Amino acid sequence: MSVDRAVVRRGIIDALPLYVPAMPFALVIGLAIVESGVNPFAGWSGSWLIFGGAAQLTVVSLLGTGVAAFAVVTAGLVIQARHLMYSAAMAPTFQDQPTWFRWVGPYFLIDQIFALTIIETDQDPATFRTYYMASAVTMWVLWQVTTALGLALGPIVPEAWNLEFAVPLLFVALLVMGIDRTSKLIAALVGAGVTFLFASLPNRTGLLVGAVAGILMGTLAERARR
Repeated sequence: MSVDRAVVRRGIIDALPLYVPAMPFALVIGLAIVESGVNPFAGWSGSWLIFGGAAQLTVVSLLGTGVAAFAVVTAGLVIQARHLMYSAAMAPTFQDQPTWFRWVGPYFLIDQIFALTIIETDQDPATFRTYYMASAVTMWVLWQVTTALGLALGPIVPEAWNLEFAVPLLFVALLVMGIDRTSKLIAALVGAGVTFLFASLPNRTGLLVGAVAGILMGTLAERARR
């Protein structure tokens, strides 16, 4: 079966701008691995085992402080729990795809890929699948390479650069890209507010509480609009 090269190119090109804020994030992860004392290869392997920057950074940081394995796994799962919401939103589109894609596709469903492809779900199944895999593989390859570079370059980056700014910048970019109507704005504001109020909960559970609250309010606002 032939592949639409134009769609492949579009997927690659669309993925590149969203990856730019992730590059300093990769340096942060590399520095965290070095400072944690975790085996460098084990720390970097999270790039493809977890394939989620926030969860990888949390897991590496907690392992470095000697936190029990159960608590580390719990924290990582809580942070990754938002991907369940991504899966629920994508489920109707994935149902029209072949079996191999329904197994492989979810692995790549990170924040950036969700933001890119959720607006492509009205495409025919083949076009969507091609665009999804092109953008996803692009993001995956770049993440593996730059986290490896971060591991090597992270220790020599001056602390004055304050690369931690990359983490919120990455999610702000995704947020702005995804807000295209009032209900989504309400969901974002409520989610942010609730997360702030519950920020002191252990294992970053406040993120999950804020996400659920934002979804509920966004859903109610959407229904009221209709």
